[in-house]
Amino acid sequence: MAFEGLSERLQGAISNASKGGKITEADLRQMMREIRLALLEADVNFQVVKKFVKRVNERALGSDVLESLSPAQQVVKIVDEELTQLMGGEQVDLNISQQPPTIIMMVGLQGAGKTTTVGKLANYVTKELGKKRPLLVAGDIYRPAAIDQLKTIGKQLNFDVYEEGTGKSPVEISKRALQQAQINGNEVVIIDTAGRLHVNEELMSELRQIKAAVNPHEILLTVDAMTGQDAVNVAEAFNESLDVTGVVITKLDGDTRGGAALSIRSVIDTPIKFTGQGEKLDALEVFYPDRMSSRILGMGDMMTLIEKAQRDFDEKEAEEMAAKIKDASFDFNDFISQMDQVNKMGSIKDILKLVPGMNKIPGLDELEVDEKDMARVRAIVSSMTPYERENPNVISQSRRRRIAAGSGTDLQMVNQLIKQFNQTREMMSQMSNGRMGNMNKMMNKMQQMQGGMPGMPSGPGMKKMKSPDQIKKEQQDKELRRRLKKMRRR
Repeated sequence: MAFEGLSERLQGAISNASKGGKITEADLRQMMREIRLALLEADVNFQVVKKFVKRVNERALGSDVLESLSPAQQVVKIVDEELTQLMGGEQVDLNISQQPPTIIMMVGLQGAGKTTTVGKLANYVTKELGKKRPLLVAGDIYRPAAIDQLKTIGKQLNFDVYEEGTGKSPVEISKRALQQAQINGNEVVIIDTAGRLHVNEELMSELRQIKAAVNPHEILLTVDAMTGQDAVNVAEAFNESLDVTGVVITKLDGDTRGGAALSIRSVIDTPIKFTGQGEKLDALEVFYPDRMSSRILGMGDMMTLIEKAQRDFDEKEAEEMAAKIKDASFDFNDFISQMDQVNKMGSIKDILKLVPGMNKIPGLDELEVDEKDMARVRAIVSSMTPYERENPNVISQSRRRRIAAGSGTDLQMVNQLIKQFNQTREMMSQMSNGRMGNMNKMMNKMQQMQGGMPGMPSGPGMKKMKSPDQIKKEQQDKELRRRLKKMRRR
Protein backbone atom coordinates (compact mmCIF):
# COMPACT_ATOMS: atom_id res chain seq x y z
CA MET A 1 0.00 0.00 0.00
CA ALA A 2 1.18 3.52 -0.79
CA PHE A 3 2.55 5.71 2.01
CA GLU A 4 3.22 2.73 4.29
CA GLY A 5 6.85 3.73 4.92
CA LEU A 6 5.94 7.41 5.24
CA SER A 7 3.11 6.57 7.63
CA GLU A 8 5.41 4.55 9.91
CA ARG A 9 8.12 7.24 9.92
CA LEU A 10 5.73 10.12 10.66
CA GLN A 11 3.96 8.23 13.43
CA GLY A 12 7.33 7.19 14.87
CA ALA A 13 8.68 10.76 14.76
CA ILE A 14 5.71 12.07 16.73
CA SER A 15 5.41 9.21 19.24
CA ASN A 16 9.15 9.09 20.05
CA ALA A 17 9.25 12.77 20.91
CA SER A 18 6.20 12.57 23.16
CA LYS A 19 7.18 9.62 25.35
CA GLY A 20 8.17 11.87 28.21
CA GLY A 21 4.86 13.73 28.29
CA LYS A 22 5.90 17.33 27.58
CA ILE A 23 7.76 18.22 24.38
CA THR A 24 10.84 20.45 24.56
CA GLU A 25 12.17 22.64 21.77
CA ALA A 26 14.92 20.05 21.27
CA ASP A 27 12.25 17.34 20.89
CA LEU A 28 10.45 19.51 18.36
CA ARG A 29 13.64 20.05 16.34
CA GLN A 30 14.28 16.30 16.29
CA MET A 31 10.67 15.67 15.29
CA MET A 32 10.92 18.15 12.40
CA ARG A 33 14.13 16.46 11.26
CA GLU A 34 12.42 13.04 11.27
CA ILE A 35 9.39 14.42 9.41
CA ARG A 36 11.71 16.01 6.81
CA LEU A 37 13.58 12.72 6.30
CA ALA A 38 10.34 10.73 6.13
CA LEU A 39 8.94 12.98 3.38
CA LEU A 40 12.17 13.01 1.39
CA GLU A 41 12.43 9.21 1.59
CA ALA A 42 8.83 9.03 0.32
CA ASP A 43 10.06 10.93 -2.77
CA VAL A 44 8.24 14.16 -2.00
CA ASN A 45 9.59 17.17 -3.88
CA PHE A 46 12.41 18.89 -1.93
CA GLN A 47 10.88 22.40 -2.13
CA VAL A 48 7.50 21.03 -1.03
CA VAL A 49 9.16 19.33 1.97
CA LYS A 50 11.00 22.50 2.91
CA LYS A 51 7.82 24.62 2.94
CA PHE A 52 5.80 21.93 4.70
CA VAL A 53 8.26 21.44 7.57
CA LYS A 54 8.62 25.20 7.98
CA ARG A 55 4.84 25.67 8.30
CA VAL A 56 4.47 22.80 10.78
CA ASN A 57 7.38 24.07 12.88
CA GLU A 58 6.07 27.65 12.95
CA ARG A 59 2.59 26.53 13.93
CA ALA A 60 3.91 24.16 16.60
CA LEU A 61 6.05 26.88 18.18
CA GLY A 62 3.28 29.44 17.96
CA SER A 63 0.41 27.41 19.41
CA ASP A 64 1.62 26.70 22.93
CA VAL A 65 2.34 23.08 22.03
CA LEU A 66 5.29 23.06 24.42
CA GLU A 67 3.01 24.04 27.30
CA SER A 68 0.14 21.78 26.29
CA LEU A 69 -1.07 18.89 28.44
CA SER A 70 -1.15 16.68 25.32
CA PRO A 71 1.59 18.02 23.06
CA ALA A 72 1.71 14.93 20.83
CA GLN A 73 -1.98 15.33 19.99
CA GLN A 74 -1.41 18.99 19.19
CA VAL A 75 1.44 18.16 16.84
CA VAL A 76 -0.57 15.38 15.17
CA LYS A 77 -3.41 17.87 14.62
CA ILE A 78 -1.05 20.40 13.04
CA VAL A 79 0.64 17.79 10.82
CA ASP A 80 -2.77 16.41 9.81
CA GLU A 81 -4.06 19.87 8.83
CA GLU A 82 -0.90 20.75 6.91
CA LEU A 83 -0.84 17.40 5.09
CA THR A 84 -4.46 17.95 4.10
CA GLN A 85 -3.63 21.43 2.75
CA LEU A 86 -0.59 20.05 0.95
CA MET A 87 -2.83 17.65 -0.97
CA GLY A 88 -5.41 20.29 -1.85
CA GLY A 89 -7.48 20.90 1.26
CA GLU A 90 -10.84 19.80 -0.13
CA GLN A 91 -12.15 17.15 -2.50
CA VAL A 92 -12.85 18.50 -6.01
CA ASP A 93 -15.66 17.01 -8.12
CA LEU A 94 -15.62 16.26 -11.83
CA ASN A 95 -16.74 19.12 -14.07
CA ILE A 96 -20.09 17.84 -15.34
CA SER A 97 -21.72 19.90 -18.08
CA GLN A 98 -25.34 21.03 -17.71
CA GLN A 99 -25.70 20.42 -21.44
CA PRO A 100 -24.72 16.81 -22.30
CA PRO A 101 -22.46 15.35 -23.36
CA THR A 102 -19.71 16.02 -20.80
CA ILE A 103 -16.40 15.66 -22.65
CA ILE A 104 -13.44 14.23 -20.72
CA MET A 105 -10.02 14.07 -22.33
CA MET A 106 -7.56 11.63 -20.77
CA VAL A 107 -3.86 12.43 -21.22
CA GLY A 108 -0.59 11.02 -19.90
CA LEU A 109 2.52 9.09 -20.80
CA GLN A 110 2.49 5.56 -22.17
CA GLY A 111 2.34 2.93 -19.42
CA ALA A 112 0.69 5.12 -16.79
CA GLY A 113 -2.56 3.12 -16.95
CA LYS A 114 -4.49 5.66 -19.02
CA THR A 115 -6.62 3.25 -21.06
CA THR A 116 -7.62 1.21 -17.99
CA THR A 117 -8.46 4.47 -16.21
CA VAL A 118 -10.81 5.40 -19.08
CA GLY A 119 -12.81 2.25 -18.29
CA LYS A 120 -12.70 2.86 -14.54
CA LEU A 121 -13.89 6.44 -15.01
CA ALA A 122 -16.73 5.37 -17.31
CA ASN A 123 -17.78 2.84 -14.68
CA TYR A 124 -17.63 5.54 -11.99
CA VAL A 125 -19.73 8.15 -13.83
CA THR A 126 -22.36 5.50 -14.54
CA LYS A 127 -22.60 3.98 -11.06
CA GLU A 128 -21.89 7.00 -8.86
CA LEU A 129 -23.09 9.94 -10.95
CA GLY A 130 -25.94 8.20 -12.77
CA LYS A 131 -24.71 9.18 -16.24
CA LYS A 132 -26.14 6.87 -18.88
CA ARG A 133 -24.29 5.25 -21.74
CA PRO A 134 -20.81 6.76 -21.64
CA LEU A 135 -18.99 6.66 -24.98
CA LEU A 136 -15.35 5.55 -24.94
CA VAL A 137 -13.24 6.95 -27.77
CA ALA A 138 -10.14 5.13 -29.05
CA GLY A 139 -7.92 8.10 -29.90
CA ASP A 140 -4.57 6.33 -29.49
CA ILE A 141 -3.97 5.36 -33.13
CA TYR A 142 -0.29 4.58 -32.60
CA ARG A 143 -0.89 1.52 -30.46
CA PRO A 144 -3.30 -1.05 -31.94
CA ALA A 145 -3.17 -2.83 -28.58
CA ALA A 146 -4.68 0.27 -26.90
CA ILE A 147 -7.66 0.17 -29.29
CA ASP A 148 -8.16 -3.55 -28.65
CA GLN A 149 -7.86 -3.00 -24.90
CA LEU A 150 -10.49 -0.25 -24.97
CA LYS A 151 -12.86 -2.44 -27.01
CA THR A 152 -12.39 -5.25 -24.48
CA ILE A 153 -13.13 -2.87 -21.60
CA GLY A 154 -16.23 -1.57 -23.40
CA LYS A 155 -17.46 -5.12 -23.90
CA GLN A 156 -16.88 -5.99 -20.23
CA LEU A 157 -18.83 -2.95 -19.02
CA ASN A 158 -21.36 -2.98 -21.86
CA PHE A 159 -20.39 0.55 -22.97
CA ASP A 160 -20.15 1.89 -26.52
CA VAL A 161 -16.66 2.30 -28.00
CA TYR A 162 -16.01 4.60 -30.95
CA GLU A 163 -12.99 3.65 -33.04
CA GLU A 164 -11.79 4.06 -36.61
CA GLY A 165 -8.67 1.92 -36.42
CA THR A 166 -5.18 3.34 -36.89
CA GLY A 167 -5.50 5.04 -40.26
CA LYS A 168 -7.31 8.26 -39.31
CA SER A 169 -6.27 11.43 -37.48
CA PRO A 170 -6.99 11.44 -33.69
CA VAL A 171 -8.39 14.96 -34.09
CA GLU A 172 -10.92 13.86 -36.73
CA ILE A 173 -11.76 10.70 -34.75
CA SER A 174 -12.52 12.83 -31.66
CA LYS A 175 -14.74 15.21 -33.68
CA ARG A 176 -16.75 12.40 -35.27
CA ALA A 177 -17.06 10.60 -31.92
CA LEU A 178 -18.60 13.74 -30.44
CA GLN A 179 -21.10 13.93 -33.31
CA GLN A 180 -21.94 10.25 -32.75
CA ALA A 181 -22.50 10.87 -29.03
CA GLN A 182 -24.90 13.71 -29.74
CA ILE A 183 -26.91 11.51 -32.13
CA ASN A 184 -26.99 8.52 -29.73
CA GLY A 185 -27.62 10.52 -26.57
CA ASN A 186 -24.41 9.54 -24.75
CA GLU A 187 -24.19 11.73 -21.64
CA VAL A 188 -20.41 11.41 -21.21
CA VAL A 189 -17.64 11.10 -23.81
CA ILE A 190 -14.22 9.93 -22.58
CA ILE A 191 -11.38 10.26 -25.09
CA ASP A 192 -8.35 7.98 -24.69
CA THR A 193 -5.48 9.92 -26.27
CA ALA A 194 -2.03 8.73 -27.30
CA GLY A 195 0.95 8.70 -24.96
CA ARG A 196 4.68 8.48 -25.42
CA LEU A 197 7.51 7.09 -23.33
CA HIS A 198 8.51 10.69 -22.62
CA VAL A 199 7.17 14.21 -23.11
CA ASN A 200 7.81 15.66 -26.58
CA GLU A 201 6.48 18.50 -28.75
CA GLU A 202 4.87 16.19 -31.32
CA LEU A 203 2.66 14.63 -28.61
CA MET A 204 1.78 17.99 -27.06
CA SER A 205 0.90 19.51 -30.43
CA GLU A 206 -1.53 16.67 -31.19
CA LEU A 207 -3.14 16.96 -27.76
CA ARG A 208 -3.56 20.72 -28.16
CA GLN A 209 -5.30 20.13 -31.51
CA ILE A 210 -7.72 17.62 -29.95
CA LYS A 211 -8.43 20.07 -27.14
CA ALA A 212 -9.18 22.86 -29.63
CA ALA A 213 -11.41 20.55 -31.71
CA VAL A 214 -13.66 19.19 -28.93
CA ASN A 215 -13.33 21.81 -26.16
CA PRO A 216 -13.35 19.28 -23.26
CA HIS A 217 -14.92 20.05 -19.88
CA GLU A 218 -12.18 18.03 -18.16
CA ILE A 219 -8.58 17.29 -19.09
CA LEU A 220 -7.46 14.58 -16.69
CA LEU A 221 -3.76 13.75 -16.45
CA THR A 222 -3.01 10.12 -15.57
CA VAL A 223 0.21 9.84 -13.55
CA ASP A 224 1.95 6.65 -12.42
CA ALA A 225 2.79 6.96 -8.70
CA MET A 226 5.68 4.53 -9.14
CA THR A 227 7.63 7.00 -11.29
CA GLY A 228 8.39 9.08 -8.19
CA GLN A 229 9.83 12.56 -8.72
CA ASP A 230 9.52 12.24 -12.50
CA ALA A 231 5.73 12.24 -12.08
CA VAL A 232 5.98 15.86 -10.92
CA ASN A 233 8.05 16.81 -13.99
CA VAL A 234 5.51 15.08 -16.27
CA ALA A 235 2.64 16.89 -14.54
CA GLU A 236 4.36 20.27 -14.98
CA ALA A 237 4.94 19.66 -18.72
CA PHE A 238 1.36 18.56 -19.44
CA ASN A 239 -0.13 21.36 -17.37
CA GLU A 240 1.97 24.02 -19.07
CA SER A 241 0.83 22.83 -22.48
CA LEU A 242 -2.82 21.91 -21.83
CA ASP A 243 -3.99 23.57 -18.58
CA VAL A 244 -4.87 20.26 -16.96
CA THR A 245 -8.06 20.39 -14.85
CA GLY A 246 -7.42 17.33 -12.71
CA VAL A 247 -5.02 14.49 -11.93
CA VAL A 248 -5.57 10.74 -11.58
CA ILE A 249 -2.76 8.96 -9.72
CA THR A 250 -2.52 5.28 -10.61
CA LYS A 251 -0.76 2.30 -9.00
CA LEU A 252 -1.02 3.66 -5.45
CA ASP A 253 -1.48 0.04 -4.37
CA GLY A 254 1.94 -0.92 -5.70
CA ASP A 255 5.35 -0.90 -4.05
CA THR A 256 5.54 2.88 -4.16
CA ARG A 257 6.65 5.63 -1.82
CA GLY A 258 3.70 7.77 -2.89
CA GLY A 259 5.53 11.10 -2.78
CA ALA A 260 4.12 12.14 -6.14
CA ALA A 261 0.63 12.47 -4.64
CA LEU A 262 1.98 14.81 -1.97
CA SER A 263 3.95 16.91 -4.47
CA ILE A 264 1.80 17.31 -7.59
CA ARG A 265 -0.96 19.40 -6.01
CA SER A 266 1.54 21.91 -4.64
CA VAL A 267 3.73 22.09 -7.74
CA ILE A 268 1.08 22.55 -10.47
CA ASP A 269 -1.85 23.79 -8.32
CA THR A 270 -4.21 21.28 -9.95
CA PRO A 271 -6.49 19.05 -7.86
CA ILE A 272 -5.99 15.31 -7.59
CA LYS A 273 -9.46 13.96 -8.38
CA PHE A 274 -9.01 10.18 -8.32
CA THR A 275 -6.59 7.45 -7.34
CA GLY A 276 -6.37 4.05 -9.00
CA GLN A 277 -5.65 1.17 -6.64
CA GLY A 278 -5.83 -2.11 -8.51
CA GLU A 279 -6.55 -3.54 -11.94
CA LYS A 280 -10.28 -4.13 -11.49
CA LEU A 281 -12.57 -1.73 -13.32
CA ASP A 282 -14.20 -0.59 -10.09
CA ALA A 283 -10.83 0.17 -8.43
CA LEU A 284 -11.06 3.95 -8.73
CA GLU A 285 -11.37 6.06 -5.58
CA VAL A 286 -12.37 9.69 -5.29
CA PHE A 287 -9.45 11.57 -3.73
CA TYR A 288 -10.20 13.19 -0.37
CA PRO A 289 -7.13 15.06 0.99
CA ASP A 290 -8.35 14.93 4.61
CA ARG A 291 -9.02 11.18 4.45
CA MET A 292 -5.64 10.46 2.84
CA SER A 293 -3.92 12.50 5.56
CA SER A 294 -5.74 10.52 8.26
CA ARG A 295 -4.58 7.26 6.67
CA ILE A 296 -0.98 8.45 6.47
CA LEU A 297 -1.01 9.42 10.16
CA GLY A 298 -2.55 6.09 11.19
CA MET A 299 -5.86 7.62 12.25
CA GLY A 300 -7.94 5.41 9.97
CA ASP A 301 -10.56 6.46 7.46
CA MET A 302 -14.02 5.61 8.73
CA MET A 303 -15.86 7.57 6.01
CA THR A 304 -14.27 5.51 3.23
CA LEU A 305 -14.93 2.31 5.19
CA ILE A 306 -18.60 3.26 5.66
CA GLU A 307 -18.94 4.13 1.96
CA LYS A 308 -17.37 0.81 0.96
CA ALA A 309 -19.75 -1.05 3.25
CA GLN A 310 -22.80 0.86 1.97
CA ARG A 311 -21.79 0.16 -1.62
CA ASP A 312 -20.94 -3.53 -1.22
CA PHE A 313 -23.19 -4.80 1.58
CA ASP A 314 -26.89 -5.53 1.36
CA GLU A 315 -28.61 -3.78 4.31
CA LYS A 316 -31.32 -6.40 4.80
CA GLU A 317 -28.76 -9.21 4.65
CA ALA A 318 -26.56 -7.36 7.16
CA GLU A 319 -29.46 -7.08 9.63
CA GLU A 320 -30.23 -10.78 9.30
CA MET A 321 -26.55 -11.59 9.79
CA ALA A 322 -26.37 -9.45 12.95
CA ALA A 323 -29.34 -11.34 14.41
CA LYS A 324 -27.66 -14.69 13.62
CA ILE A 325 -24.41 -13.57 15.22
CA LYS A 326 -26.25 -12.46 18.34
CA ASP A 327 -28.00 -15.81 18.91
CA ALA A 328 -24.98 -17.86 17.67
CA SER A 329 -26.90 -19.37 14.73
CA PHE A 330 -24.31 -18.11 12.23
CA ASP A 331 -23.46 -21.10 9.97
CA PHE A 332 -21.04 -21.97 7.17
CA ASN A 333 -23.43 -20.69 4.49
CA ASP A 334 -23.39 -17.30 6.20
CA PHE A 335 -19.62 -17.49 6.53
CA ILE A 336 -19.11 -17.96 2.77
CA SER A 337 -21.61 -15.20 2.04
CA GLN A 338 -19.75 -12.79 4.34
CA MET A 339 -16.40 -13.82 2.87
CA ASP A 340 -17.71 -12.87 -0.59
CA GLN A 341 -19.04 -9.54 0.70
CA VAL A 342 -15.75 -8.64 2.36
CA ASN A 343 -13.78 -9.62 -0.75
CA LYS A 344 -15.75 -7.03 -2.71
CA MET A 345 -14.43 -4.31 -0.40
CA GLY A 346 -10.77 -5.22 -0.95
CA SER A 347 -8.06 -6.98 1.02
CA ILE A 348 -8.57 -7.67 4.74
CA LYS A 349 -5.32 -5.86 5.54
CA ASP A 350 -6.37 -2.67 3.74
CA ILE A 351 -9.86 -2.71 5.27
CA LEU A 352 -8.43 -3.02 8.80
CA LYS A 353 -6.17 -0.02 8.18
CA LEU A 354 -9.26 2.14 7.63
CA VAL A 355 -10.36 1.46 11.22
CA PRO A 356 -9.04 4.11 13.66
CA GLY A 357 -6.52 2.69 16.12
CA MET A 358 -5.94 -0.57 14.22
CA ASN A 359 -2.48 0.65 13.19
CA LYS A 360 -1.44 0.36 16.85
CA ILE A 361 -2.14 -3.38 16.96
CA PRO A 362 1.26 -5.11 16.68
CA GLY A 363 1.61 -7.51 13.79
CA LEU A 364 -1.01 -5.89 11.54
CA ASP A 365 1.63 -5.00 8.94
CA GLU A 366 2.64 -8.66 8.85
CA LEU A 367 -0.92 -9.85 8.29
CA GLU A 368 -1.19 -11.51 4.89
CA VAL A 369 -4.15 -13.56 3.68
CA ASP A 370 -3.11 -16.07 1.05
CA GLU A 371 -5.71 -16.40 -1.72
CA LYS A 372 -4.88 -20.12 -1.95
CA ASP A 373 -5.88 -20.53 1.71
CA MET A 374 -9.18 -18.83 1.01
CA ALA A 375 -9.75 -21.15 -1.97
CA ARG A 376 -9.04 -24.17 0.26
CA VAL A 377 -11.54 -22.92 2.84
CA ARG A 378 -14.17 -22.52 0.14
CA ALA A 379 -13.40 -26.05 -1.12
CA ILE A 380 -13.82 -27.48 2.40
CA VAL A 381 -17.16 -25.74 2.94
CA SER A 382 -18.35 -26.74 -0.56
CA SER A 383 -17.57 -30.40 0.27
CA MET A 384 -20.01 -30.31 3.20
CA THR A 385 -23.62 -31.33 2.74
CA PRO A 386 -26.27 -28.57 3.06
CA TYR A 387 -27.21 -30.01 6.46
CA GLU A 388 -23.59 -29.96 7.67
CA ARG A 389 -23.13 -26.34 6.57
CA GLU A 390 -26.23 -25.35 8.53
CA ASN A 391 -25.31 -27.49 11.57
CA PRO A 392 -21.50 -27.50 12.03
CA ASN A 393 -21.81 -29.21 15.43
CA VAL A 394 -22.99 -32.49 13.85
CA ILE A 395 -19.82 -32.97 11.79
CA SER A 396 -18.21 -36.12 13.22
CA GLN A 397 -14.64 -37.35 12.58
CA SER A 398 -15.82 -39.77 9.87
CA ARG A 399 -17.67 -36.94 8.14
CA ARG A 400 -14.58 -34.73 8.46
CA ARG A 401 -12.46 -37.37 6.74
CA ARG A 402 -14.99 -37.45 3.89
CA ILE A 403 -14.93 -33.63 3.64
CA ALA A 404 -11.10 -33.62 3.56
CA ALA A 405 -11.08 -36.19 0.74
CA GLY A 406 -13.75 -34.30 -1.20
CA SER A 407 -11.97 -30.93 -0.91
CA GLY A 408 -8.46 -32.19 -1.68
CA THR A 409 -7.20 -31.11 1.76
CA ASP A 410 -6.23 -33.07 4.88
CA LEU A 411 -8.10 -33.92 8.08
CA GLN A 412 -6.00 -31.52 10.16
CA MET A 413 -7.02 -28.55 8.02
CA VAL A 414 -10.71 -29.49 8.23
CA ASN A 415 -10.44 -29.87 12.03
CA GLN A 416 -8.69 -26.48 12.32
CA LEU A 417 -11.33 -24.73 10.25
CA ILE A 418 -14.27 -26.15 12.19
CA LYS A 419 -12.58 -25.43 15.53
CA GLN A 420 -11.78 -21.86 14.54
CA PHE A 421 -15.26 -21.35 13.12
CA ASN A 422 -16.89 -22.44 16.40
CA GLN A 423 -14.57 -20.25 18.48
CA THR A 424 -15.17 -17.26 16.23
CA ARG A 425 -18.94 -17.73 16.36
CA GLU A 426 -18.78 -17.84 20.16
CA MET A 427 -16.58 -14.74 20.32
CA MET A 428 -18.83 -12.78 17.93
CA SER A 429 -21.90 -13.74 19.93
CA GLN A 430 -20.24 -12.60 23.18
CA MET A 431 -19.20 -9.28 21.64
CA SER A 432 -22.66 -8.57 20.19
CA ASN A 433 -24.26 -9.34 23.57
CA GLY A 434 -21.82 -7.15 25.49
CA ARG A 435 -20.24 -10.04 27.38
CA MET A 436 -16.67 -9.56 26.11
CA GLY A 437 -14.74 -8.12 29.04
CA ASN A 438 -11.97 -6.25 27.22
CA MET A 439 -9.67 -6.11 24.22
CA ASN A 440 -7.21 -8.46 25.89
CA LYS A 441 -9.77 -11.27 26.00
CA MET A 442 -10.65 -10.81 22.37
CA MET A 443 -7.04 -10.65 21.23
CA ASN A 444 -6.07 -13.67 23.34
CA LYS A 445 -8.96 -15.64 21.92
CA MET A 446 -8.02 -14.67 18.37
CA GLN A 447 -4.46 -15.74 19.13
CA GLN A 448 -5.58 -19.20 20.25
CA MET A 449 -7.46 -19.84 17.02
CA GLN A 450 -5.73 -22.10 14.52
CA GLY A 451 -6.88 -22.71 10.98
CA GLY A 452 -7.48 -21.10 7.63
CA MET A 453 -10.41 -18.77 8.08
CA PRO A 454 -9.81 -15.74 5.85
CA GLY A 455 -9.34 -12.47 7.61
CA MET A 456 -8.19 -13.97 10.89
CA PRO A 457 -4.57 -13.14 11.71
CA SER A 458 -3.46 -16.71 12.24
CA GLY A 459 -3.66 -20.02 10.42
CA PRO A 460 -1.98 -21.56 7.38
CA GLY A 461 0.12 -19.11 5.41
CA MET A 462 -0.49 -16.24 7.87
CA LYS A 463 1.71 -14.72 10.52
CA LYS A 464 0.22 -14.42 13.98
CA MET A 465 -0.64 -11.11 15.59
CA LYS A 466 0.60 -10.64 19.13
CA SER A 467 -1.92 -10.22 21.91
CA PRO A 468 -1.55 -7.37 24.43
CA ASP A 469 -0.52 -9.90 27.14
CA GLN A 470 2.29 -11.24 24.94
CA ILE A 471 3.53 -7.76 24.11
CA LYS A 472 3.55 -6.77 27.77
CA LYS A 473 5.51 -9.89 28.67
CA GLU A 474 8.00 -9.30 25.86
CA GLN A 475 8.54 -5.72 27.03
CA GLN A 476 9.09 -6.89 30.62
CA ASP A 477 11.59 -9.53 29.43
CA LYS A 478 13.38 -6.95 27.33
CA GLU A 479 13.64 -4.55 30.28
CA LEU A 480 14.93 -7.36 32.51
CA ARG A 481 17.63 -8.28 29.97
CA ARG A 482 18.64 -4.63 29.69
CA ARG A 483 19.06 -4.32 33.47
CA LEU A 484 21.05 -7.57 33.72
CA LYS A 485 23.34 -6.38 30.95
CA LYS A 486 23.84 -3.09 32.78
CA MET A 487 24.68 -4.91 36.04
CA ARG A 488 27.30 -7.08 34.29
CA ARG A 489 29.02 -3.99 32.94
CA ARG A 490 29.42 -2.69 36.50
